[in-house]
Amino acid sequence: MAEKILQVTDVHKSFKTVNAVAGVSLDVGNGEFIALLGPNGAGKTTLVEMIEGIQKPDSGDILLNGKHWAGNEIDLHRHIGISLQETNFFDKTTVKETLTVFSSFYKLPTTRVFEILEIIQLTEKSKAYVENLSGGQRQKLALGIAMLHNAQLLMLDEPTTGLDPTARREIWNILLTLRQEHNTSMILTTHYMEEAEFLCDRIIIMDKGKILAQGTLDQLIEQKGCYEIIEFAINEPTENLKFLDEDGFSKKEWDNRINAGKLMVFDIVTQLPIFLAKIKSKNLSLKSLECRKMTLDDLFVDMTGRRLDQ
Repeated sequence: MAEKILQVTDVHKSFKTVNAVAGVSLDVGNGEFIALLGPNGAGKTTLVEMIEGIQKPDSGDILLNGKHWAGNEIDLHRHIGISLQETNFFDKTTVKETLTVFSSFYKLPTTRVFEILEIIQLTEKSKAYVENLSGGQRQKLALGIAMLHNAQLLMLDEPTTGLDPTARREIWNILLTLRQEHNTSMILTTHYMEEAEFLCDRIIIMDKGKILAQGTLDQLIEQKGCYEIIEFAINEPTENLKFLDEDGFSKKEWDNRINAGKLMVFDIVTQLPIFLAKIKSKNLSLKSLECRKMTLDDLFVDMTGRRLDQ
């Protein structure tokens, strides 16, 4: 087995005048979970469809388990499992019947259906009609179908969108068990920053067809040179805070509508006293103050100028 389940090298894809993917390179190791993040129009869907063999790149290489898609389609389809944000099933079939139909495509034994029911925690719902499943249970079923043939690489497109926190955590636990027990790899697209932080080893941020940054969360934050956030609100207009531009704070954002501000700093311990002293010297009064670690959400907004759900 190749050390890298997936290798993407300098891939380009254009549609008329739109450069959907412009020179993307990435890899996924065996047992590695990757989050692919980006706003709408970033090129994520096009990139994922090329990895899945649905679209062909204009140039560049995509190797899955060391093989190109051309001439190896039947073999490579057995290496990937795909779960979409929303999957349509036959409502009048049971959970077990649905899994049995899909398992027949791979000529799998009946025992595999029961194994999957146990893994996705739907054994007690095996005789329930699909139309009677909750949103979380339907997503578990979709995940079970993607897992039926022991795929080495799972491609999950926003698998927990619209689910309540409990159902979302149950999906997370299933995925973590897969990695631990079967060394499964995963590429995850999601609009939930906490999902990417919790599940994934590395994070890839895309925008306008290019990768802006990739690495662990700690590596991405270190690359920005800011680790912590001071968020505050004052009673006076934020125009009175212009003096902070001269005090070495690396990143400053003002919201004049609510007289609020945000400082991205390297070290709160040393820079918070400087900030408070300046506020006092200007006779300004704080309405609120919060100090916290930088999150993936902060990092994404800083890189793209947008929140992920915008």
